Amino acid sequence: MSSSTELTTQASRAVATVSAAESGFSGASGAARQFLTFRIDAEEYGIDILKVQEIRSYEPPTRVANAPEFVKGVVNLRGVIVPIVDLRIRLGQKAEYTPFTVVIVLNVIGRVVGIVVDSVSDVLELQPDEIKEPPQVGAAIDTRFITGLGKIGERMLILMDIESMVGSPDFGLVD
Repeated sequence: MSSSTELTTQASRAVATVSAAESGFSGASGAARQFLTFRIDAEEYGIDILKVQEIRSYEPPTRVANAPEFVKGVVNLRGVIVPIVDLRIRLGQKAEYTPFTVVIVLNVIGRVVGIVVDSVSDVLELQPDEIKEPPQVGAAIDTRFITGLGKIGERMLILMDIESMVGSPDFGLVD
């Protein structure tokens, strides 16, 4: 890709294509699933494409008083006030804003929420045999929101349960 605009446009087209086909999604354990992939630092993550509403370039949101550091603020998205969470900060990473930084707008647990990530990669379809159980590493790493690991060739994709993460009391976005 030559620019973040092209990358965001391609990913947005992929989201629109998948959203149009959403009614045909079976959700069965034997069915292939599609994930929007994104990067935070050196790690690549995936979230269920059906939770993604759109992808936008990053614009500084309006700060909210007394919000946790990872809640960057809110934006007005076509009349809807959307909280913007910097997932990088929430996962303990350093946040640097570049031309590739994007906001993935999600529709989860009846709310619209934006998450800031370093960049979006693409939409991948994973067969059930390409998804492995999350690692059992004890209390050293919080795996509550990891649903599995996707293996695509040499790539390892951390699959997140974004709905549970956003709905958790840690996020403070849902009553």
